[in-house]
Amino acid sequence: MDDFGEANGSFAITLLKMLGEEYNSQNVFFSPLSISSALAMVFMGAKGDTAAQMSQALCLNKAGDVHQGFQALLSDVNRSDTQYLLRTANRLFGEKTCDFLPDFKESCQKFYQAELEELSFAKDTEECRKHINDWVAEKTEGKISEILGVGTVDPLTKLVLVNAIYFKGRWKEQFDRKHTRGMPFKVNQEKKTVQMMFKHDKFKMGCIEEVQSQVLELPYAGEELSMVILLPDEGMDLAVVFSSCFILGSTKKEKGGKGTYI
Repeated sequence: MDDFGEANGSFAITLLKMLGEEYNSQNVFFSPLSISSALAMVFMGAKGDTAAQMSQALCLNKAGDVHQGFQALLSDVNRSDTQYLLRTANRLFGEKTCDFLPDFKESCQKFYQAELEELSFAKDTEECRKHINDWVAEKTEGKISEILGVGTVDPLTKLVLVNAIYFKGRWKEQFDRKHTRGMPFKVNQEKKTVQMMFKHDKFKMGCIEEVQSQVLELPYAGEELSMVILLPDEGMDLAVVFSSCFILGSTKKEKGGKGTYI
């Protein structure tokens, strides 16, 4: 793995562990790429101690040319010649009375495909909030309708950085709807009945003995992307899995497949 890819992976794992510890009894859903690419634009405009601290937080100390790395990654993510739909969009919304440096605006457009749109937060805060929400709703096919709630921006707001990401894909091996049925699902010490898909087939599956868990890869059509599912053994505390298993980076033992990569 190159230094830039390793940096992004380290940031994602570190953030997942932090969120897992803070929200250990709740569902957590986030996009590391959305967060890192937005913060990288801030990093591009930072200097001194701020730049050093951001570089450390984003794990970019050894990542080489960070902005060219994001440029290549975002171009690859937004490819159109795929069997899945994956789109990411960045945009900056800046207070029109502020004098943003032309070099900064040009670099955001060049490396992050992010235009800086000028709005008047000072004069019409609510209209600006609605405008940003409308942009996000458009980029996410209406799935996210209000990324900014009432009161999240005010007349003192100078800059808002927004990343929207949308994914839709088909499984390589489709699930049959008629096999979906209610089954028990354990949440901490509780068991709930939820609707679960079912399929009998061969998939890549491995064991992580250090945290007593199994890992399963479900590829999407085209096999360029996969969903990776981690299932702790019965009685294994999920908090232990969060705090321990993500330090593993090697190929695990094969079990019922060709191998699983963590």
